[in-house]
Amino acid sequence: MNRIDRISAILIQLQTRRVVKASDIAARFNISLRTVYRDVRSLEEAGVPIIGEAGVGYSLVDGYRLPPIMFTREEATAFLTAEKFVEKMTDASTAAQHKSAMYKIRAILKTAEKDLLESMDGSIEVLKSQTQRRVNNNDHIQTILNCIANKKVLCIDYTAGYTQTKTNRHIEPIGIFYLDSYWHLIAFCRMRNDYRDFRLDRIQALAETDMCFEGNHPTLKDYIAQTACENKLETIVIKVDNEVSNYINEQRYYHGFVSEKQFTKYREMTFLTISTEGFARWFMMFGDHAEVISPDKVKDRVAEIAEGIVRRNSPVEV
Repeated sequence: MNRIDRISAILIQLQTRRVVKASDIAARFNISLRTVYRDVRSLEEAGVPIIGEAGVGYSLVDGYRLPPIMFTREEATAFLTAEKFVEKMTDASTAAQHKSAMYKIRAILKTAEKDLLESMDGSIEVLKSQTQRRVNNNDHIQTILNCIANKKVLCIDYTAGYTQTKTNRHIEPIGIFYLDSYWHLIAFCRMRNDYRDFRLDRIQALAETDMCFEGNHPTLKDYIAQTACENKLETIVIKVDNEVSNYINEQRYYHGFVSEKQFTKYREMTFLTISTEGFARWFMMFGDHAEVISPDKVKDRVAEIAEGIVRRNSPVEV
């Protein structure tokens, strides 16, 4: 991205939030803080009313707005792709709200971009695999998000997964996330006096109450990080030959896949898992084309499993 495009993008970013930190701008464009300061100074010299406060960030003077923004072709098709995901991966209410927003976005597109979206509509589709479960969230997502924004207590009828016990609870919602074909709600449960993970498909009824909650709950990101620490997740690093790595692309997410590095003949993959035993047994499926880099206890367990297989299946001498 050239400097002119980056400065324009920074100005757009400044309009997205009340205060934008210099570090956030630097991270988005992969530039140094010094470059951020120089770009912001260029905007100020161009007459953009920017307020900067050390240790806080940048903000625009109230009332200052850019004229309507035109999207690029790539941005327009990205919106269309997102629409396909929202339609299949969320509830009906969220999908309807997103579709309404898409009508507004399409309304300000140039004729050429409108024609592009119309022609591309039949060329993008999101399909579910045979193992993927149907999303059924009873249109709860929008209600939950509204209660998070307004700090309203939710009343839910919930069915536990293992015991199938049905309970009525008052909860203080923190955030939602999508994992393994299910939407999850993290909330402070007043009945248990602790934080809980509620699967949305197990919520039989949900209603917003008139009660507001106060206090400092952790953010969703902080809660997930804290939970990972408390569960003592094990970091595992492996090398997988390129010829078989594509066969485990879907399965790896069920075993805590975090990141990977691409090399000429192999990929180095990093996982965070709560069960080294389960990971070792999964690793055996493709172990003849892979190697455990760390930790040693996973290496040793894989070797033990392999030796056990050999012993159990060796021909019996008569």
